[in-house]
Amino acid sequence: FLANLVVEACINACPSSGKGFNTDNIRVVKLDGESIFSSTLIRGYVIARTVEGVVKHVTKAKIAVYGCAIDIPSTETKGTALIETADELLNYSKKDEEVMEEIIKKIADTGVNVIVGNANFGDLAIHFLNRYGIMAVKVQSKFDMKRLCTAVGARALARLDTPTAEDFGSCDSVDVKEMGGKNIIAFEQINDDSKISTILVRGATSNALDDVERALDDGINVYKALTKDKRLVAGAGAIEMELQRLLTNFAETNPGLDQYAVRKFASSFEVVGRTIAEVAGFNGTDVVTKLEADHQAGKSHSGVDVETGNTLNAVEVGIIDPLATKHWAIRLASEAALTVLQVDQIIVAKQAGGPKPRDNQARDED
Repeated sequence: FLANLVVEACINACPSSGKGFNTDNIRVVKLDGESIFSSTLIRGYVIARTVEGVVKHVTKAKIAVYGCAIDIPSTETKGTALIETADELLNYSKKDEEVMEEIIKKIADTGVNVIVGNANFGDLAIHFLNRYGIMAVKVQSKFDMKRLCTAVGARALARLDTPTAEDFGSCDSVDVKEMGGKNIIAFEQINDDSKISTILVRGATSNALDDVERALDDGINVYKALTKDKRLVAGAGAIEMELQRLLTNFAETNPGLDQYAVRKFASSFEVVGRTIAEVAGFNGTDVVTKLEADHQAGKSHSGVDVETGNTLNAVEVGIIDPLATKHWAIRLASEAALTVLQVDQIIVAKQAGGPKPRDNQARDED
């Protein structure tokens, strides 16, 4: 179930060339409640909050994104307004309303029906946005605002100006939905592929949600690895045991002391199958012995069956790993071991300062 969600999300957000896939384009939103099988994929961007105004549903949305407050423009320095009569007070407040309405009207005339702001929405701004039927969405994080701009193809404006055709983005629908007692705002692309996919993860507890998030993150990174190198190898410890067999045979052809080093290097690959068996609750030595017998018999895809403690054909049951993952794991582990072996002197650091005072030493009564 989770694998299908990851595949659909990655295909949706992956460029047509298949190269340059960015894992940040797959967003995971955790909502407690219901079961894991209630998790869904949204082809677009999701914000875990509600709108600022009364408009909660927009189709064929034109979106303007602002990195400032949606409010009456104010000066950077403080000023004093001298009001002597009641008419002047009424005209002063009306002037603010006229300025705000003019700004919102100009934005509405461009066809924009969704405004996203990075700061607060003023009361007057929300009033006129509701009057012109424009949805108001607040995004507090600048990182989330950048991802939203990427999802809808918009360009963030630094000031509350009228957007041009190059500035605003678009999506098929913007809806406020209620899931798990919480409101979310979904920017969905129904017809076209979105540049960002969001996986809504449901779960009973926070620990379950965290475990699912880690599993999804692993799956997304596997997809990224496959975009760079499509080659696969047998999993379940099969490839490590086959390497152990080949290296052991290679050690027998080396004369001298080198064969002992090669044998030890070969035996180090047994730790993968042994660890898988022990984590599953079986005897690691017995499982490794069975794997060695299978690989000596020519069963190069034989791996660990975590359900029975026996061996199985990893390729036939679909347990496979990316070649790039195994390649870099072996390479980095070997380099780390060589670095440790090259250390011929260890310096023990001592605490700085003078001698420590002795306990229960004689002191003057003063």
